[in-house]
Amino acid sequence: MDILIIDGQGGNLGRQLAKRLREALPQADMVVVGTNSTATENMLKGGANRAATGENAVLVNARRAKIIAGPLGIVIADALMGEVTPAMAMAVGQSDAVRVLIPMNRCDTLVAGVADKPMSELVEDAVRRIVQLLQKAD
Repeated sequence: MDILIIDGQGGNLGRQLAKRLREALPQADMVVVGTNSTATENMLKGGANRAATGENAVLVNARRAKIIAGPLGIVIADALMGEVTPAMAMAVGQSDAVRVLIPMNRCDTLVAGVADKPMSELVEDAVRRIVQLLQKAD
């Protein structure tokens, strides 16, 4: 697996990320994992190869990924309105994968030095960085 995208709540960020990555990297093996079934279903519409839901799916897929992408909250226990369990945050944080985290400045976590930008700009920056990472690996 090249890319693992993790998102929660409605999965809108993950869906946009999956869609743009599929356009930029049609050959990439992309898996999406939602913290709930709504997020998973929404992200799958973005063009992922496979999808799964829940804590165990995060734990298993974080071990296999080269790149993990999603909102900053995926590395913070109890983030995303409590959907990120401590085990999920630890699995993402301890993974050997490169993490591309999108600073959403929500859920009581503010990132100093990060300007408020529209989600589309944040997604484009994340896609650009992931494309660069995968091009260096080839």
